[in-house]
Amino acid sequence: MNLLPSDVRSRTERNVALFLISVLGLFLELLLIRWIGTEINIFAYLQNTILVVCFMGLGMGCMTCRQPILLRNCLVPLAILVLLLSIPQSSVALRKVSLLLATLGDLQPLEVITFPNPEAERFAVPLGLAITFGIMFLVWQIFVPIGRILGCLMDEHPRPIEAYSYNILGSLIGIWAFVLLSVFYQPPPVWFLIVTVLSLFFLGKAPLQRSINFVLLIVIACVSWLGDADRNSREIVWSPYQKLVLTDPDPVKYPSFRYFVTVNNSWYQGIQDLSKDKVRSQPTLYPPEEEGLSQYDIPFRLHPSPRKVLIVGSGTGNDVAGALRQSVEHTTAVEIDPGIIALGKAFHPEKPYAAAKVHIVNDDARSFLVNTTDRYDVISFGLLDSHTTTAMTNARLDHYVYTKDSLETARSRLASGGIITLNFAAHRFFVADRIAATLREVFGVEPIAFRIPQSNWGYGGVMFVAGDLKTARNQIENQQKLKALITSWRQQDPLPFSFATKITTDDWPYFYLERPRVPLLYYLLALMLLGLFLYTKWRFQLAAVTQNWTMGHWHFFFLGAAFLLLEVQNISKAAVALGNTWQVNGVIISGILIMILLANLIAATFPRMPLTLAYFGLIGSCILLYSLDLADFVYLPYFRRAIVVGALTGLPILFSGIVFIRSFAESRDKHQALGANLMGSLIGGLLQSLTFVTGIKALLLIVVALYLASAITSAIKLDRLLPARQSPAL
Repeated sequence: MNLLPSDVRSRTERNVALFLISVLGLFLELLLIRWIGTEINIFAYLQNTILVVCFMGLGMGCMTCRQPILLRNCLVPLAILVLLLSIPQSSVALRKVSLLLATLGDLQPLEVITFPNPEAERFAVPLGLAITFGIMFLVWQIFVPIGRILGCLMDEHPRPIEAYSYNILGSLIGIWAFVLLSVFYQPPPVWFLIVTVLSLFFLGKAPLQRSINFVLLIVIACVSWLGDADRNSREIVWSPYQKLVLTDPDPVKYPSFRYFVTVNNSWYQGIQDLSKDKVRSQPTLYPPEEEGLSQYDIPFRLHPSPRKVLIVGSGTGNDVAGALRQSVEHTTAVEIDPGIIALGKAFHPEKPYAAAKVHIVNDDARSFLVNTTDRYDVISFGLLDSHTTTAMTNARLDHYVYTKDSLETARSRLASGGIITLNFAAHRFFVADRIAATLREVFGVEPIAFRIPQSNWGYGGVMFVAGDLKTARNQIENQQKLKALITSWRQQDPLPFSFATKITTDDWPYFYLERPRVPLLYYLLALMLLGLFLYTKWRFQLAAVTQNWTMGHWHFFFLGAAFLLLEVQNISKAAVALGNTWQVNGVIISGILIMILLANLIAATFPRMPLTLAYFGLIGSCILLYSLDLADFVYLPYFRRAIVVGALTGLPILFSGIVFIRSFAESRDKHQALGANLMGSLIGGLLQSLTFVTGIKALLLIVVALYLASAITSAIKLDRLLPARQSPAL
């Protein structure tokens, strides 16, 4: 039975329904992007996969909205997904998917999987792909009914601009609802409680239908509470960025660690007590000749008098504790995740964050480096790595920290005679070679480098030293124990850098990609999406999806593809200029939706404005963005910079919104138009992978080409969209 019979829906009821389904759709989309990416790391590596599948489900739902809309067809796959990720046995198994696919060589997980024999290894990739496809299939099923509700409401609304405005307003509220829950550290059970409340409006009128849907919602909410429990953890924190779990390590296997912290189910760091009293009380664990020479102490022993130091990626405080042990007078500790800072304050045995000499800054490392005017004797990059943090673009959270542009900014923040140390767990040679090549490019001289082995003194990693190397070498020469230790490390594990690995820039920030290419895994992902599309076409008998589209369909298709790429480009570039924090990303996405609302207002106020004028502004503003480097505005005061960056990135969104809403208002079958637009967004999400080869800036050229294609196809009247074909219910 249809949830939305047209004869019982007034205009006000339809506006309320449009608003609520838009809130629900956007909220659930963000929920699944974050939750699945947290629990199954492969979707953190393939950051926009869930987004693309959501668009496919919404698009196909819009195109089949004439068919019965059954909420249970959304709730059943959602319940299955929640069960799979909440039952310990199945959730642990699903977490291994990224390790299975890592055998392709595209991924660099922090853990490795051991196969009992070569035959078993051959099945790793097929098994990993099958599980990945299964998750994608469930997500697609979840969003088809939501797309049907949306398409039905949009199609039957008497005022299309008003309807689309309620759609965008609901999406805006959905975004900020999820952002606010993240701000207050709310876990998935609370997210699903919100989904339950929003879904109550769409339970249906038939008693049996309402009862089934209500029971499914209760099951989803209850099971999600069970899945958030972990008996082996001391504390679980859902910070604005990631899932943090504090555990007690095995004291026999890891005697020097007080606690372990995992991020999104992957090992992240160990909290250590390397205080003098602790170290001297256990000489068998901590050889006296190595006291004060841990990886956390060394950066501050390479400068003769480190009065003022900066630690970026300070984590739970190990590096800060090292600075305090070396009597640094003033330490600025920068950490992006407030949850990690809170764990450090509460659980680090040396209490480094409580010291009067320490100033804590909760910010993105790149953003802080751009905005600070201070100069430092030592700038120490901790083990800053966000392998499992989800995002809406191909660039991970830490990518912009290690670019040539970022390290040039760090160099400008050094005091006279200052040094930079960078410690990184480089599991592949090209990563270490890239860092070395970038530092040589920035400082004009090869950095000092040595690999620190994992021991009771720390996790280890490759340490690079740049800046005033004469001072650093003198410090090493004048400290015999330090000199002997570094010499032994170099002999045990030499680092013969080639300096041939391509360095990363703000335009090509792909730190974990050896060379410009689309990784094989992304091609396999495209094939899986194609398979899902073909299944959808067969399932719904949608020949019109590929065979009988008019120019009107293609017009909305090109608009959708161009818009998603424009959104990705804006988020990437604004992150460089304003910082890559959750606040900034939330504001950027909200700004995009507000620009669309403004476009709706302009279109309603000036209904006769020629589309040619809007296209002229659209193409011109894209070309303007291409010719500018938003990083050039980083030296403006932050508020003024935010206004300038927001205005420049918002201009093409505004003109694009005018083109869309004018075209949408004139189309006869709104559900077909919206469906084609969402299908275009799907292709736009796939085209994002081209940035692995072209760089991010080149996206604007593709955007311009797509908008030109939409202009050409708009020459034919848009009301020629085909009526929806009959297709079976999902």
